[in-house]
Amino acid sequence: MSNAAGGAPVQSSFFSMLLRMRYISRWGLMRNSRPESLAEHTLDVALLAHALALLGVRRLGRTYDPQRAALLALYHDAPEILTGDMPTPVKYHDPRITQAYKQVEEAAGEQLLSLLPEDLRPDFDALLRPGAEDRELLVLVKAADKLSALIKCVEEEHSGNREFLRAKESTRKALETMECPELSLFLAEFYSSFTKTLDEQSAGEYNGERLPEPEKG
Repeated sequence: MSNAAGGAPVQSSFFSMLLRMRYISRWGLMRNSRPESLAEHTLDVALLAHALALLGVRRLGRTYDPQRAALLALYHDAPEILTGDMPTPVKYHDPRITQAYKQVEEAAGEQLLSLLPEDLRPDFDALLRPGAEDRELLVLVKAADKLSALIKCVEEEHSGNREFLRAKESTRKALETMECPELSLFLAEFYSSFTKTLDEQSAGEYNGERLPEPEKG
């Protein structure tokens, strides 16, 4: 993107804004044993969405693009760089608040896009504001988002923090009501490992075969 006089390119702050995810804290109303940033959550959701898509492809014969699922997940909360993370009890307490916040998020997404050179905007518009063609993948991203929240609650519980017990229960119930076979597969095969200590995970079993002990040193 060059200036009108044809001189040096005009600098865009789009990516420097994206990397500010590390400064946005989640779970604002909760007492955390370890704070979680938006950047950490985003990485978790991308990893989980990719895993869910792969489960769909390998186990259920889906035609998903796992890489696209991960990419959509990387940008699913990008507007929160500008809006911050609104606590769930507040966000969904009243339909008017929910609708108003959606409008704020849309405006924040548009503001982020406006920071880009014009020739790149269509590419990132498809990530910040995905269309109907991504409907199935967005279900997986939503499931991964909730799954990430459940894992956070489990980690807090294991640290002795009772603050997240109710959030864990409500999140687990929300996951159980989702019509997502890929999520059911993940919960059945991988979820219990998040409830174990590192030593228990390292000495775990899969398919009846004991996993190798980690090397010492």
